[in-house]
Amino acid sequence: MDRFHLMAVFVAVAEEEGFAGAARRLKLSPPAVTRAVAALEENLGVRLLNRTTRYVRVTEAGARYLDDARRILAAVDEAEEAAAGGNAEPRGLIRLTAPVLFGRLYVMPIVLDFLRQHPLVEVSAQLRDNVVNLMEEGLDAAVRIGHLPDSSLRAIKVGEVRRLVCAAPDYLARHGAPDAPEDLLSHTVIASTAASASLEWKFGADGERRVRVRPRLTVSGNDVAIDAAQGGFGLIRVMSYQVAEALAAGKLERVLTAYESAPLPIHIVHAESRYGSTRMRRFIDFLAERLRADPRLIG
Repeated sequence: MDRFHLMAVFVAVAEEEGFAGAARRLKLSPPAVTRAVAALEENLGVRLLNRTTRYVRVTEAGARYLDDARRILAAVDEAEEAAAGGNAEPRGLIRLTAPVLFGRLYVMPIVLDFLRQHPLVEVSAQLRDNVVNLMEEGLDAAVRIGHLPDSSLRAIKVGEVRRLVCAAPDYLARHGAPDAPEDLLSHTVIASTAASASLEWKFGADGERRVRVRPRLTVSGNDVAIDAAQGGFGLIRVMSYQVAEALAAGKLERVLTAYESAPLPIHIVHAESRYGSTRMRRFIDFLAERLRADPRLIG
């Protein structure tokens, strides 16, 4: 079998953590995937995967080979695209991650438009609120909110957002608006563990003013907290992008604006390569242009 084919099959099995998932992704039969991995292990003389009835995981040797295989396959794709010329139609798989609510509201509509324009491209999107390592997870790009640590990844700033406190007009009419962060202690507070597990809310440009809130309602999702606030139950503290439409529609009102913390940047991050594939260049440019044009993402 072709060595590049065997590499591609192994990478798919490792990333999908299963033969069935890899078969679906590659549009092959499960037996064909099993045979390819077996042939690769036989050629290399080493076990790359540990298999049980419940999961498939890479071995230590498999993890090393996985990194090398990803790099080699990316280089082959880039070489082929370079030979075809800069105007070649982008093709292949893009693996992307973004925060759950931001991904659903802002990233996925752009992804769908990109896919409509480029029928040979596929996207695998992981919407997760935890920060993942792109190289370890086999991801091509990520949308991240907040200040970035130093790394080898290339970062493109596309906007900024801020944390804010808001409530429904009905709630504010009945209870009044807090004049200072400490006033939150006498108000009904709704907290979301998706936003932060901490009940200490920080205010001011440097976060130097802190209030430990006592929520009457704690939920696991920001969307649930926002629904409760729109229903007039209490005050929430969320990212501005999460309630931009509700604020514009008058369903929520912003309070404590004088005490808001400094805005947080939004970046697209990706691994910088020597050439860069056509699909990644086109996709990142498309995503960056659309996000930068969104007035809701101006802090």
